[in-house]
Amino acid sequence: MGMHVKKGDTVMVNSGVDKGKKGKVLTASPKENKVLVEGVNIRTKHVKPRKAGEPGGLIKAEVAINASKVNLYCSKCGTGRRTRVEVKKDGKKARICTKCGEEIK
Repeated sequence: MGMHVKKGDTVMVNSGVDKGKKGKVLTASPKENKVLVEGVNIRTKHVKPRKAGEPGGLIKAEVAINASKVNLYCSKCGTGRRTRVEVKKDGKKARICTKCGEEIK
């Protein structure tokens, strides 16, 4: 089964430490059902210098979170919302906000 979010979508986190944060999906991995969201789930990583002259140290990086913890951001509602899929007359699919009926792009 496919995921409800894809790369480039704006999403809002609906649970956990980063609840309420909004960000862009950087990568989506459907097999693991995980997404990497910009500015969400930041972890500190210890990096060892690999090449001569390359600095090591602590680097802050985003870590993937479960896709079920995010909802698509509806610009009309101003929050993360559940969506439904509607097939338009031209045969293309559109994701629609269940609350206001606006198409989410």
